[in-house]
Amino acid sequence: MIFTKKSLERFPRLMLFDMDLGGHHGSYIQHLIEYWYKQELRGSLEIVVRPEFLQIHSDPVKLAAEYQLSNIQFTVITQDEAKTLNAGRSSLDRFTRNFQRWKLFCKYATQCKATHALHLYFDTCELPLAFGIGAPCPFSGIYFRPTFHYGEFEGYTPSWQDRLQQFKEKIILTRVLQHPQLTTLFCLDPFAVKQFDRFHTQVNVVHLADPVQLEDRSGIAPAQLQSQLGIAPNRQILLLFGALSRRKGIDELLDAISLLPTDMCSQICLLLVGGTNAVEQARIQAQVAQVCQTHPVQIVEHYDFVPEDHVSVYFQLADIVLTPYQRHVGMSGILLLAAVAGKPVLSSDYGLMGELVRRYQLGLAVDTTSPIEIAKALSRCLVDIPATLGDRSQMQIFVEQNSIDRYASTIFQNLDRQIDRTSIEIGAK
Repeated sequence: MIFTKKSLERFPRLMLFDMDLGGHHGSYIQHLIEYWYKQELRGSLEIVVRPEFLQIHSDPVKLAAEYQLSNIQFTVITQDEAKTLNAGRSSLDRFTRNFQRWKLFCKYATQCKATHALHLYFDTCELPLAFGIGAPCPFSGIYFRPTFHYGEFEGYTPSWQDRLQQFKEKIILTRVLQHPQLTTLFCLDPFAVKQFDRFHTQVNVVHLADPVQLEDRSGIAPAQLQSQLGIAPNRQILLLFGALSRRKGIDELLDAISLLPTDMCSQICLLLVGGTNAVEQARIQAQVAQVCQTHPVQIVEHYDFVPEDHVSVYFQLADIVLTPYQRHVGMSGILLLAAVAGKPVLSSDYGLMGELVRRYQLGLAVDTTSPIEIAKALSRCLVDIPATLGDRSQMQIFVEQNSIDRYASTIFQNLDRQIDRTSIEIGAK
């Protein structure tokens, strides 16, 4: 449902809080700023981010300045505070970091005198809430990675680690959903929402669209990009897009390409696009060089952040979009970007991603932990015409269910109701 102008009128003091970078984090905030401006919402919008956000995600910052609205403001945490969020990757480090994030959330909600706060990555504050730690104001959150319902999915075979994770998740959620200040939980997994009834919570749980940009704003034609990247003609372009890391399945993908016969390798251009750290980049480059020495595959590497306006042209250029993620939990915006371009995916069959690929016929869903299975799927992609893989009408339905307007209006409509309810309760006391 899209809400008309003036259907939402005011937010006394709303704080958006996001301590993460890359991926969707800039666009999520940008879409909310755009909606706030177009709907002429009243009140104030305070957006709390890390110092690096201003450079990595400059588009929403520039947009807020362009609108020249005094009631939209970015607030940056200190460098010392940001450092506390970077240290270590152990379980203890993550535990400590989550409590530190919640401490910052509370500090800045107090500082900006928020009447309501939206945590844009709710998953990171579950533990503090499970311990019953309070906040300076009522709050809501966006929940990215529920797994407690994965047993409902076709062909799902949980490992013991999965079972343990789901057991812990249910215990934590049972406590979190009883928190008296939590009002609305926006969940990106549409199949999880109805399962929250089992927790007998008064929290408002709603499905949130994962917003996708429909129009190409790059001004670059796919053929022009192909020429700029030096991609040989008559090659099937396989695109792996996003933060390049082990969990995205690069190792398994390169191993799979090594299993393909020579004639198939000569048909492929693998296009790797996305940022990574220096150590990971060196590791990937070494693997790529080794594969290219022994197989006639073309591999084009672009280790850099792609501006939001230029993302769609990469998907228009691709013949197949690759998402061979390793047991990825939650949604992936790459599935949506591929669907917008009408391009089939070769995806992991695990969890929500696998379920979406199957239900909306987005392409092929296979066990991407196995290079052999990836190689079989690649062979099929090369033999079949890409246009015959997946269902374009179902792709369009998938895209329409994840529009930017649906995302932003769902958030503001539900927050507006909660602010009204809170005002009534305060007035009654």
